[in-house]
Amino acid sequence: MFMKIAIGAIGIGVALMVGYLVIAQVKTALPSDLNSTNYDNLSSSMEGVQVTIFAGFGLLAVGIIVLAAFGLINIFK
Repeated sequence: MFMKIAIGAIGIGVALMVGYLVIAQVKTALPSDLNSTNYDNLSSSMEGVQVTIFAGFGLLAVGIIVLAAFGLINIFK
């Protein structure tokens, strides 16, 4: 059971990393000669998406730590 959860967590982590890299590449590829209001709105939206992805990484890390703790508890029972 723990192995299935760990493999799922790794899959989610890979998906989050790819999403973060895509958002970062799109953000750097945006032309800076757009209307400043539209560019600022788009830039702030991209930053919001990046913050959400960072939060996902944090939740995933906590989940893996809790999973490892339960695994260790079951090993030493």
